[in-house]
Amino acid sequence: KVIEHIKRMVKPLEERSIPWALTYGNHDFQCGLSNEELDSLYQEFKGCMNRSSQNKSNNYDSSSCNVAALQSTKCILPNQIIFPCEAGTFALPVMDVNQENVVFSLVLVNSGDYEKSGGYGKPSDKALDFLRNLPKLLPPKFCVFQHFPLPQYYGLMREVSKDYASQEHAIEGYRRFAGRYYALDDNRVLPDGYLGEGVSCPDKDSGEYDILQKIGTFAFCAGHDHRNAFAGRCKDSDMLLMSTATCGFGSYGPAASKCGARLIEFDIRHPYEPRTQMLEFGDLVGKPSSKKAYTYGLNADCDHDLPEVDLLQKPSLFARLLRRWRSRAAK
Repeated sequence: KVIEHIKRMVKPLEERSIPWALTYGNHDFQCGLSNEELDSLYQEFKGCMNRSSQNKSNNYDSSSCNVAALQSTKCILPNQIIFPCEAGTFALPVMDVNQENVVFSLVLVNSGDYEKSGGYGKPSDKALDFLRNLPKLLPPKFCVFQHFPLPQYYGLMREVSKDYASQEHAIEGYRRFAGRYYALDDNRVLPDGYLGEGVSCPDKDSGEYDILQKIGTFAFCAGHDHRNAFAGRCKDSDMLLMSTATCGFGSYGPAASKCGARLIEFDIRHPYEPRTQMLEFGDLVGKPSSKKAYTYGLNADCDHDLPEVDLLQKPSLFARLLRRWRSRAAK
């Protein structure tokens, strides 16, 4: 079932020869496979850029920076250089148009799952050391992606008195921030963002943000919080922090029309100031009567006997009459 689910998930990318990479969060292992086992499955696909270090030891020597660069042998981006650390943690340098210089690097980090003491986990020591030593391998300009947001995301918000929380649509913080209420700070975040739940970051600050600052990270993107979608710049570093709402409909989240994916656009004229926006289901699909040209592949497996309705296409008169007849016949 796992491999079949992966095939459905990556099919649109594979069919269009679009290279892709992924990292791990707090639910992946719940399918019964480890991240390493999942990584090996993903790497069977031609578009997957994930790689893991050949060094399986947990005793990572941070002083030696013992990371060997790999070259992709896949037919998609066959010359892509990859700096691997562990499953879900690796760096992908982005070259200029002449393939001569590294402009910046995309870095994926496995942010862990759960702490034994409660709450969410953090990247492994090996992953943090890998981040710390990246400037020894690559120019110090990085855009980082991981599942869990950082505690510093609360710096993009303003605290609101509990008495005015409802009036200002403020949200209670998560765990160590519980009992306090927050709303997005309009002076720090980009327009059109929204906060729908407390930022679910680890209880303890692992020092990751300080590392990211020191190595020259200009942008950081997290997922996890299904109802949050906003982007803003840190006051102390000008680092762009991004939060992305869920893109699926199988679990909790915002209103269906607000589910979507985050688009990040890089321009060679100002590569360290990317543009970003949410591409939301409601905007892309619109109402059934709209004349938009977007199409979606319906590839989910349904094993129930309930009547199904295609929300992406307005049913014809014949289809409506047929559905009504079937409904009456069933009674």
